[in-house]
Amino acid sequence: MDRHRLCPSLLRSGLVLTIVAGSIGTGMAPAGAQVLTGERLPVVEHELANGMQWLVLPRTGAPTVSFIVQFRVGGVNEVRGQTGIAHLLEHLLFKGTETLGTRDATAERALFEQMDVLQDSILALESRGDTAAAPSLRTRIDSLETEAREYVIPNEFERILSTNGARGLNATTDWESTTYYVEMPSNRAQLWFLLESDRMTSPVFREFYTERNIVAEERRLRVETNPRGLLSEAHMAAAFTTHPYGQPVVGYMSDIQRLRRPDVEAYFRRYYGPGNAVVAVVGDVDTEQVLAWAEEYFGDLPAGETPTPVLSREPEQRGERRVEVVFDASPQVRIGWPVVEATHPDAPALTVLSWLLTGGRTSRLHRRLVIQDRIATSVTSSIGPGVRFPPIFTIDAVPRSPNSTDDIEVAVYSELDSLQRTPPTNRELQRIRNQLEAGEFRRLTSNLGLALQLAGSTSSFGDWRQTFGFAQRLAEVEAEDVRRVARLFFTSEHRTVATVVRPDSGSTR
Repeated sequence: MDRHRLCPSLLRSGLVLTIVAGSIGTGMAPAGAQVLTGERLPVVEHELANGMQWLVLPRTGAPTVSFIVQFRVGGVNEVRGQTGIAHLLEHLLFKGTETLGTRDATAERALFEQMDVLQDSILALESRGDTAAAPSLRTRIDSLETEAREYVIPNEFERILSTNGARGLNATTDWESTTYYVEMPSNRAQLWFLLESDRMTSPVFREFYTERNIVAEERRLRVETNPRGLLSEAHMAAAFTTHPYGQPVVGYMSDIQRLRRPDVEAYFRRYYGPGNAVVAVVGDVDTEQVLAWAEEYFGDLPAGETPTPVLSREPEQRGERRVEVVFDASPQVRIGWPVVEATHPDAPALTVLSWLLTGGRTSRLHRRLVIQDRIATSVTSSIGPGVRFPPIFTIDAVPRSPNSTDDIEVAVYSELDSLQRTPPTNRELQRIRNQLEAGEFRRLTSNLGLALQLAGSTSSFGDWRQTFGFAQRLAEVEAEDVRRVARLFFTSEHRTVATVVRPDSGSTR
């Protein structure tokens, strides 16, 4: 049997034995298990000839293992007209393969071709301004998809994993990567290699148009009918006029509705190969066995192409930008300033500044806006949307009626001005260091959390140690560092402000 192709009858017959109920753990190290600091983690690194990077961290304790596959492909790699393609692929890669999830792959393919011809006809008609025939053609596509569903075994990929004790199967797409993860019983680890290599080799994007409609509906719910989603998207577009950070990962609706299966499949073949993949394996495993399986199941796969480097850089902002989102909802405000990427020397001080402003009930902005002045119901801050390129530092707040977004801005700028004049106290910094230390401990006790850190750091920076080095740099931030970055970055001419205003109410400012 080709090791990259599954035998469905073998899997369905029960010869892949189910795990004993209750033996799958939480992924947390049990009491008494060793918790190591980042620099002491005995991570074994291995790279296959095709460029696939492997990080293996054996840990005693619960007989479980966490698997992470992270592809260096995300929203920044998309071009206008095909935004949302990586996010759609995230959905489609759970639909099975040539041998998994189907009763007749050949019959399925024949119906796929008919649907794709109809979709091309819709696009050709729309390009000429003729939309009259589109509804009937879409109805025909729906009918063919229903017909194709007769050959589908729903959710077979997930069912096989769950039957064998897996938990937490999921995926996520962001601006810089796409990540798939699952936790397995250690004695079922080889099953992951079998399934994942099959998925990387021969995925079938069945139920394509149904899934595309689901993604479109997801956008409607999270963005187009959601004031917070609309506010975030408008703010990002205003803050990033050149860099693809300004594009939504979910994609623009007009792009989602026009994505073609052949284009999505070609995109997968180009970029979702071993050469763009980082795999992290953390748990109760034998390292030599894991690497032997890595070579056996993935070693002879073609590397794939490297995405075109993102070379665009956001030009210097020379004046405040403002955008209003008209929506029948309570006012909200989002304020952002361009800052620096995660590898820059100033990044740790900016992270500490975010904690200082909104990290808990005793943080400066929460204490002033929510507790003392009672002008806001909530206030948060973040740095994003990614780590490889210069992001923005954002502050989000919801006014408490009858206060306005203008009241929020006055209070925020007042706190920032105070911080620019007087550095934080040692007590404030120690509170933040305690919070960061607690977070460091938590991520070092979870197999899944560790695997995500290892894969993410390697995918973004080429070195799994970077994430732990950043933690050390956070601990070294001093009060004057925080004041310096507040002065350097938080200027009025670099500010981008987005607000939600009600229809016909005029500006909330």
